[in-house]
Amino acid sequence: MIDLKYLLQHPDVIEENNRRRSADIDIHIVQTLAEERTKAVQRVDDVRRRIHESAETVRQASAEIRDALIAEGRALKEEARAAEETLLQMETDLERELKKYPNLLREDVKIGKDSDDNEILRLVNEPRVFDFPIQDHVAIGERLGIIDIERAGKVSGSRFVYLKGDLVLMEFALIQYILSVVIPEKFTPVLPPHIISIKSMAGMGYLEHGGEEEIYHLKHDDAVLIGTSEQSIGPMHMDEILPLESLPLRYVGFSPCYRREAGSHGKDVRGILRMHQFDKVEMFSFTTPEHSDEEHELLLSLEERLMKGLQLPYRVLRLCSGDIGRPSARTYDIETWIPSQNQYRETHSTSNTTDYQTRRLRIRYKTVDGKNELAHALNGTAFAIGRILIAILENYQQADGSVLIPEVLRPWIGKEKIG
Repeated sequence: MIDLKYLLQHPDVIEENNRRRSADIDIHIVQTLAEERTKAVQRVDDVRRRIHESAETVRQASAEIRDALIAEGRALKEEARAAEETLLQMETDLERELKKYPNLLREDVKIGKDSDDNEILRLVNEPRVFDFPIQDHVAIGERLGIIDIERAGKVSGSRFVYLKGDLVLMEFALIQYILSVVIPEKFTPVLPPHIISIKSMAGMGYLEHGGEEEIYHLKHDDAVLIGTSEQSIGPMHMDEILPLESLPLRYVGFSPCYRREAGSHGKDVRGILRMHQFDKVEMFSFTTPEHSDEEHELLLSLEERLMKGLQLPYRVLRLCSGDIGRPSARTYDIETWIPSQNQYRETHSTSNTTDYQTRRLRIRYKTVDGKNELAHALNGTAFAIGRILIAILENYQQADGSVLIPEVLRPWIGKEKIG
């Protein structure tokens, strides 16, 4: 949620940001609601003052007129109750309207319409040239007995999978590999709850703008299943004031992720690229505003360090204004080469959400001069496990049908290849 004070002081900046992000929002609604709320606050203050004065008058009044003054005081209390209800409704309306606004873009974000306008910052590692007919990850996995989609469909329906044998060992090796890289960077490992309250999910900004369609709701509870561990880690410090010396506060969380994929419209139905349930390791940071861009570059550098260790071909993109999620001020994506599709596919994303989420969650820190200011929050994918497994299976497949295991993972798996 954006800052109301900033919106009122810089309406032109907000309107330009909305235009760049294709957010069709009438800013006059917020301006009008803010004016009405100011008047409502004044009415509440006025009637409370009159109640206080009335109480003083009653205490000093003679018995003959005290009953009349008490009745007047009761009427004032009813007037105050009505004024407070009006104020509460105005604040609710104002907050609901403010939640429609996307975060303010960072200055280095390119203005663009959609993913076709994203900036390619660099390409790392040339895609491998195969001298034999390649197979996709499904064919490889089924032949080696490490992917079972058919039985998962029988048990759970479409877009579920059983991972088996050496592929499970590879997943756990990937997790150990991540921890070996990020823990020295002062990330605290977290196994977060998979079920969070709707209040917590709303605080992260994922219920507006169509996001609710992707979420699994638990109909008998005021709760949802997380679609990424950041949705559980972000609210961990809601309503808290973080000590300045604790910042940057860094977490790395592992969790299953649950997504309905309601908007995928049949895309990527073959294989494990787009599942209803998948595992992911996510980095999450809280820091001060003056260091959040620096923290963002750190998250991106860690994503790249992990990818370089696997020696997979990838490219780094800075998303344009039309392709960035509403909570983000800047987003980098990493796309990894998938040989069977002859294209790069998204495997990582890292975003600086500045104070957009922490404002809703009321996560602050105490400055050097003792003031309480909003912290900045950032997130970054370490590995979306399923997609990295796809990339490894396809890029490391061999002519004899086996799959080489990336050297960096071998200490945890204890072998050089699968099959």
